[in-house]
Amino acid sequence: MTDAVGSLDTPDAQDEAPDDKKKTRKGGKRAKKGPLKRLALFYRQIVAELRKVVWPTRSQLTTYTMVVIVFVVVMIGLVTLFDFGLDKAAKYVFG
Repeated sequence: MTDAVGSLDTPDAQDEAPDDKKKTRKGGKRAKKGPLKRLALFYRQIVAELRKVVWPTRSQLTTYTMVVIVFVVVMIGLVTLFDFGLDKAAKYVFG
């Protein structure tokens, strides 16, 4: 049986390569660098990523903050009403 790639019964040519030709890496690139060089690389990568960030303007930040505060106040109100209702229901049921 065959498909668009080739025969399903026989392995691909790249699968038939002998295992002795494959090179294995021991440790990779990290093993070649000392801990201070790795720490410096990590710091440089952090700075590079922070430069990519699109920071909000002051007005956007104010808007987002107000939205969060309003949402939290609404959720506090809903939880308070729910708690008050369950309190009254429990007092009604258990006397």
